[in-house]
Amino acid sequence: MEDNIAIRVEHVNKIYKLYDRPIDRLKESLGLTRKKRYKEHYALRDVDLTVKKGETVGIIGTNGSGKSTILKIITGVLNPSSGNVTVDGRISALLELGAGFNMEYDGIENIYLNGTMIGFSKEEIDARLQDILDFADIGDYVHQPVKTYSSGMFVRLAFAVAINIDPEILIVDEALSVGDVFFQAKCYHKFEEFKRMGKTILFVSHDLSSVSKYCDRVILLNKGVKLQEGTPKKMIDAYKQLLVGQYAVPEDADDGTNLLHDDSIKEKAAGTLEYGTGEARITGCYITDDKGVRTNAILKGSRFSVHMTTEFYKDLQAPIFACSIKNPLGVEITGTNSMVEKSFLEPVHAGEKKTAVFTQQMNLQGGEYLISLGLTGYEGDTFKVYHRLYDVANITVISDKNTVGYFDMNSTVTVEDSGE
Repeated sequence: MEDNIAIRVEHVNKIYKLYDRPIDRLKESLGLTRKKRYKEHYALRDVDLTVKKGETVGIIGTNGSGKSTILKIITGVLNPSSGNVTVDGRISALLELGAGFNMEYDGIENIYLNGTMIGFSKEEIDARLQDILDFADIGDYVHQPVKTYSSGMFVRLAFAVAINIDPEILIVDEALSVGDVFFQAKCYHKFEEFKRMGKTILFVSHDLSSVSKYCDRVILLNKGVKLQEGTPKKMIDAYKQLLVGQYAVPEDADDGTNLLHDDSIKEKAAGTLEYGTGEARITGCYITDDKGVRTNAILKGSRFSVHMTTEFYKDLQAPIFACSIKNPLGVEITGTNSMVEKSFLEPVHAGEKKTAVFTQQMNLQGGEYLISLGLTGYEGDTFKVYHRLYDVANITVISDKNTVGYFDMNSTVTVEDSGE
């Protein structure tokens, strides 16, 4: 394997045998039948992926897509049915936290047990013990059997053990959201420290903001198949399509059947991702400032409006008009819709045209932002996307005062003499 490759997965399949009855499994194991009594389920099908050293790669997908399975195969918890996996570097895996703990042992004993299982000597664990105890921060409970721990204390200790062994490769499966908000902040700080140190990180999460923030590249899985890989922004947009059954493979994405048919949008939306059933469409979008003037430059602290024009080609019970704002990395900063605001809960008829106006206070920090629009609704209990447009327009926020973070809370600061 090349020197710069930390993980290479080649043509990996993971197949499970599904039996209708337990007796069928028993008969096959005893060789009492020649008839095939099972169905094959592919948890992974011909998956290839490569992670370079020092790279942070995310894996996203719906439940049952194979995300956890591929991580377990990479870490050696599971064996592939076929294919090859090569890893260059010592791994720390935050998968099933505490899976190797002995419930009768106290916390200290379990630290040494887990460290030994990972491959550390007693001297190496001794050197890391205080860091682990400080990170877990469970006090004297560390001297009690872990079977007496609360679930919060248990995962804190398990996370502390896994994160403080100085791995070359860190593999994380939905493990950064354990414990209370203060412990979560500590976990993310450690994660960011690993990234700054140039560690290799493979990261699975449903938290798309974290995926967008931390990952250099993202892999999209669905039903055991690798669909695409690319920038976090592109893969998160594709994942959102997948969630509503509107995903199309990249080769089919530019087949001439562009839903946009208004020239004003086409000009602004070169490269805009869009999808939907086509039963209704977003036909125009423009932004006005607090004086009603069309512009994409908005002064921080002022009112502004996003205007979204639409056409309907079918009678719909109660369409939902939506608008959201993202930063250039693809992180959704804020958004709302007509259902949340209880501003439009009426039926529309085929042939009607509507304009939704989202008027808001601009409290975002100065910088560049992207507007995404949606036209959705419910038909019975089924959620339908009639038309969605991502990154259809940009907003430049002009500011002479930027505070920390995305939003300005319009704070006032007073400093008073507190006396002697």
